[in-house]
Amino acid sequence: MRVQDIDVTARSTAGADVVYRLLQDGATWPTWSGLGSFTLERPDATGGEGVGAVRIFRTWPFTNREEIVEAVPGRRFSYRLLSGMALDGYRADVDLTPDGDGTLIRWHSTFTARRPWMGGFYRRFLAYFIQGCAKGLAEAAAKHQRTL
Repeated sequence: MRVQDIDVTARSTAGADVVYRLLQDGATWPTWSGLGSFTLERPDATGGEGVGAVRIFRTWPFTNREEIVEAVPGRRFSYRLLSGMALDGYRADVDLTPDGDGTLIRWHSTFTARRPWMGGFYRRFLAYFIQGCAKGLAEAAAKHQRTL
């Protein structure tokens, strides 16, 4: 089966640390991502949302379970899908790069559809959704930075 690849970018006027804090705090995702609700199923070893934490996001008709697999403050936030969609090997890496007075957000995802004929559908659907997430994150971080 063919590996699908999604690569989107957005730019925030906020600093990378502010953007990262929103990424790591699952409770903020429903406010900027289009996801319906958040639950922390399993915290990381420190009780937070770092590597090893499992988060649940519900948006009809999906209930996605995701595990945080990499967390580099201010630079990278990565997660993998454990369940929720008919996808295998789904991983997303959100890289943050300083860009002038702001931050370039690059959201890169790869996966394989369990049914080969669904790969293109999932790629288009998720590319649209993830672009909205990146844009929403950029805007939310800019608003959040202005309140600091």
